Amino acid sequence: MTRQTISSGSPFEEQIGYARAVVDGGWVHVSGTTGFDYATMTIPDGVVAQAEQALRNVAAALAEAGCGFADVVRVRYLLPDRDDFEPCWPVLREAFGAHPPAATMQMCELLDPRMLIEIEVTARRPG
Repeated sequence: MTRQTISSGSPFEEQIGYARAVVDGGWVHVSGTTGFDYATMTIPDGVVAQAEQALRNVAAALAEAGCGFADVVRVRYLLPDRDDFEPCWPVLREAFGAHPPAATMQMCELLDPRMLIEIEVTARRPG
């Protein structure tokens, strides 16, 4: 089995020393992903907009690994403020609702105070 790393181009990956995702055999492990737009290194205001961007970032990593949201078996949501979670539910349901994974929401501080949500997933590649 081969191991492949996937980069989003985020400078955080180089600075901190991690990959956006690691493909190990049939498994895809996507690192905690925030709402930064890595092309512009900007982050939108508001937790829902950040969740949408984080999901776009996760989707790009999954696609590069040969899978998508339907292949996600585990998702973790990390938020500094529990009250920010419920407004994200429609966006999360749109991404995962057709094939719901096991999920956990955890409250914690994030690296940058502008970050309002971080999303981490594990997927099983088809076939």
